[in-house]
Amino acid sequence: MTSANILVHTRLLVPLRKACARNPPSRLQNQSRRISTSRRCRDVMPAWVIDKYGSNDVLRFTRNAGFPSITYPNEVMVKVFAAGLNPLDVSMRGGYGAATLSMKRDPLSISRSGSEFPLILGRDVSGVIMECGLGVKYFQERDEVWAAIPPWKQGSLAEFVVLSANEISWKPKSLSHTEAAAMPYVAATAWSALVNTGGLSKDKCGNKRILILGGSGGVGTFAIQLLKAWGAHVTVTCSQNAEQFVRGLGADHVVDYTDGPVDVSLSGLEKFDLILDNVGGDTERWALGLLKPWSGSKYVTLVTPFMQNMDRLGVADGMMQTAATVASKALKMKRAGSQTFNFRKILLSLSEEPHRLRSTCLIHSEEIPPRIFFGSILQFSQMPFVGVCL
Repeated sequence: MTSANILVHTRLLVPLRKACARNPPSRLQNQSRRISTSRRCRDVMPAWVIDKYGSNDVLRFTRNAGFPSITYPNEVMVKVFAAGLNPLDVSMRGGYGAATLSMKRDPLSISRSGSEFPLILGRDVSGVIMECGLGVKYFQERDEVWAAIPPWKQGSLAEFVVLSANEISWKPKSLSHTEAAAMPYVAATAWSALVNTGGLSKDKCGNKRILILGGSGGVGTFAIQLLKAWGAHVTVTCSQNAEQFVRGLGADHVVDYTDGPVDVSLSGLEKFDLILDNVGGDTERWALGLLKPWSGSKYVTLVTPFMQNMDRLGVADGMMQTAATVASKALKMKRAGSQTFNFRKILLSLSEEPHRLRSTCLIHSEEIPPRIFFGSILQFSQMPFVGVCL
């Protein structure tokens, strides 16, 4: 396959500058030394935080963010060299998923409401391990690593971040930290949707017809390259401005959604084995009819009502509403031809190891090299402009 590049225009890369403030150690840090490999002497660090949900104006820079501590033996502390923001971060800034993520952070509801603040955003990180818990076996200090940070944890818009060892992987040596910070979240999302949910693999993609709705974003462009590396036939919807770009990534057929009703254009094509929906809205209404009428065809959407339902109705009622919605759609599809409908719970699957290892191998082999629009690379001090870039 011709080498293709990945555009990650849905993320913001933030090279971080060094900070050198030093402070006396806290009691918590003294305790953490007993289970980690090094001694530290700082209380605070620079970071961008939010103290409430809202728009860009809630972002606040501080040099006094709490310094993270290793509290479990399997954790590592990473010095952030580059961070990535996703549309998810922008949604979280506005309160998206607050109920679900609060439950994940505090399952017993011990803390008071609003205890997640100050909250640090940033789902992607590339950096260097500065400290290891004593239970960490495969990593050591000074290892260069990358990760997709689970959304219930403090993010990468800070000097340091603490992660568990199963959430990180060695950074490909062929990538700079800035390039590496563009890829973990989109790789995790695309892999989780196509492989873990869609059931695809290198051995199962030959002659498969795949439709990617909204294929010019970060997840879509990674998915195109992954599927083409595996021999699938890929059809993509995007705007006219992105058509040449997605063709360059290997897309076999491109439909311009600005050139008339996209459902009409797609209905004239041969039906598909799998549809990956990055768009949502009323897309599902007409897209389900584009699947082949066999039990193995699948519709996987990344636009799930799970988080919104829990935010709107509360945890219990929201989960019940989501379950009812999924059951109804699955029954509808079964009656139509035993097809499978899936909401992919991407938020809960970011630390799965296979996608990290396989993605690293594909990047090393240059089947999925990164491509970054450098106009979207901002310095740490430019964080307030993130809403414009995303």
